[in-house]
Amino acid sequence: MLRRQPPSIILYGAVIALLAAFVIGCKPSDKSAAPSANNAKLKIGLSMDSLRVERWKRDRDLFIAKAESLGAEVFVQNADGDPIKQNAQAENLLTRGVDVLVVIPRDGVTAAQIVNAAHAENVPVLAYDRIIRDSDLDLYISFDNERVGYLQAEALTQVAPSGNYFLLGGAPSDNNALLLRAGQMRALQPLIDAGSIRIVGNQFTDNWEPNIALKHVENALTANQNRIDAVVASNDGTAGGAIEALRAQGLDGKVAVSGQDADLAACQRIVEGSQTMTVYKPLAPLAERAAELAVALARKEAVATEKTVANGKIDVPAVLLDPVVVTKENLDATIIGDGFHAVADVYANVSK
Repeated sequence: MLRRQPPSIILYGAVIALLAAFVIGCKPSDKSAAPSANNAKLKIGLSMDSLRVERWKRDRDLFIAKAESLGAEVFVQNADGDPIKQNAQAENLLTRGVDVLVVIPRDGVTAAQIVNAAHAENVPVLAYDRIIRDSDLDLYISFDNERVGYLQAEALTQVAPSGNYFLLGGAPSDNNALLLRAGQMRALQPLIDAGSIRIVGNQFTDNWEPNIALKHVENALTANQNRIDAVVASNDGTAGGAIEALRAQGLDGKVAVSGQDADLAACQRIVEGSQTMTVYKPLAPLAERAAELAVALARKEAVATEKTVANGKIDVPAVLLDPVVVTKENLDATIIGDGFHAVADVYANVSK
């Protein structure tokens, strides 16, 4: 004969069974069901020097699109050319709990404070296109800027193998301007030593401002009685200032002028004949690779690099992409072929 259990024992057993079922139900059934840092929503802080130059809006949009496709959220701050403001904005991004900071520094020296502040919060820093000096920077991505400078000067020597050269650099606070100058001199020095080329002026341009570049070239033309055969301009903005000064003397199209960034105005000047070349740095590979690296750093994943760049304190692991020389001969195949600019825009002032 079965004995009936007291109601209290039955109730106790039911509670135990319920608890057991609850624990079993809450236990992850496999590893994929468990929360993972790789599956969490990553936060990327993008600290930008400025959006004044045409290319930086493209960089921003390409970077954000790629990062979002990888499951990350991007918070953008624009310092509008103010290094103090940029440092404050970076602090703000850290307070928002970003997992990684991507910095396009206004001032490569001042931005070391950003790296220090980020590391105090255990947040890695990726320098985008411009190195951050005197810091324990985690990673750097850019084009090979010394190579850019070499290509600029080399292209001009093919057009003007002898004569007077004026060197028009970028912002002295931007380490890229120094790398460009090193590359330019590497290309020019053999011809200088041979006596074919003479450097008749050497100026850097605060903030890469075209108006300042214009004044530098005006002064150089006056000092040399207009006898200048080539202007090694370090980007398209300074090239535009140089060409404006040359035009005032009826020398535009007669003096070889370099550039960089493939700005629309520069591409128009190339097909018109007043600018000799520009260096095209395809932005999609740069921005998209930067987004991939930022996500990897945020996840604390190892990043393999083949090169380093000295920043005054350490040799920073670096990813350096290859630039492309663009002249009138290959502009259609490169700039227009890549969809970087439309044919109608490039040839707006001339007949194709």
